[in-house]
Amino acid sequence: MEETIFSKIIRHELPAEIVYEDESVIAFLDIKPINPGGTLVVPKQWSRNILDIDNETWGKVMEVVRLLAPAVKTAMHAEGVNIVMNNEPVGNQLVFHSHVHIIPRHEDDGGIAGSGSTYPEGEQARVAEKIRAKLDELNVKS
Repeated sequence: MEETIFSKIIRHELPAEIVYEDESVIAFLDIKPINPGGTLVVPKQWSRNILDIDNETWGKVMEVVRLLAPAVKTAMHAEGVNIVMNNEPVGNQLVFHSHVHIIPRHEDDGGIAGSGSTYPEGEQARVAEKIRAKLDELNVKS
């Protein structure tokens, strides 16, 4: 197992705008999203990426992705979402703990290539609250 920034977020040793958490999976806002509301869905059990994650853990991650994607899309007034997983350095993986990106998409937003930008002061908390409120509306409980 590798110690990563995600390991510290999972243990609540580092702050994160958590929008969902259960016994197996945690989801929080990307600190440098392609678009505001970009959310990372991370298994609590460590695996490096798709190449070594076990089937049960992968299934749990994807169940949460499926639950969260409509809430992220609606809360961010997006026209669509991308579900993305980067694997290994050449595949643009930056944190070596399996994770899936939910990226809200808007017409003419420039696509998902390149890097995102950080939130202005206080905006990340407001975005997380919108997503949590939408999850409550959809009756999705952590």
